[in-house]
Amino acid sequence: MNDFWKLFSRNRSAVLGLLILCLVIFVASIASLIYPGDPFLYSKYPLSKPGENGFLLGSDSIGRDVASGIAHGAKTSLLIGLIATFAAVLIGVIFGALAGYYGGLVDDVLMRVTEVFQTIPSFIFAILLVAIIKPSIESVVIAITVVSWPAVARLVRGEFLALKNREFVQACHTLGMSDYRIMLKEILPNCLSPIIVIGSLMVATAILIESGLAFLGLGDPNVMSWGFQISDGRSMLRVAWWICTFPGIAILITVLAINLVGEGLNDALNPRLRERN
Repeated sequence: MNDFWKLFSRNRSAVLGLLILCLVIFVASIASLIYPGDPFLYSKYPLSKPGENGFLLGSDSIGRDVASGIAHGAKTSLLIGLIATFAAVLIGVIFGALAGYYGGLVDDVLMRVTEVFQTIPSFIFAILLVAIIKPSIESVVIAITVVSWPAVARLVRGEFLALKNREFVQACHTLGMSDYRIMLKEILPNCLSPIIVIGSLMVATAILIESGLAFLGLGDPNVMSWGFQISDGRSMLRVAWWICTFPGIAILITVLAINLVGEGLNDALNPRLRERN
């Protein structure tokens, strides 16, 4: 652990990204404490500029607090990003592990299924899925999961193909270990580094997809999100710039921070980069 942190901390951008990400998570965790009211609750002070009438970041066209929306929206974006990424990684690992370990017909079938999902543009596919199911948190998570897992499956398949013929795996076969134990306890732990890196980057992508869906009106109408705020304020951008600007900055900073952390994880976990350092 000390070696990991030593390598990670050498990347100052990654450390900065981690600090920003921790701040976003902290704000999301205390959103209900600093803004206990409903973020959809309107007031009698519409279009208040930042700092006016007690609104730190201003209010929108019906008097909703922009800062409250950003705080509660952080919780929504992070929750969807983490759940969707976890589900996508789980599905991708299963498909990739089976395809890479067994090869042959199993590999052909699973990779053809993966290619079908990869041929469809991800965001368009997500829009289609949410529109068919019904706009809600659950449908957004399902849509992001469905469009995200193929990349993980490809990565894990390549790792399993490279490792399944190594000496330590052959020794496990000689000892009579089952395929399940070999995949789960011997090969998969050696694949965790690239999986963790791609998983961290997928969280950022999931947040962007969720924001895009909410911007198009395909998010959960009962849950505040950054994309919803931008969509709500786009028609008033010329007269009330803060309605769109601050949620947009929140998305930019969060996604940038996650990408910086992903870069730092790659530096710390990639064995080739560790040898250079």
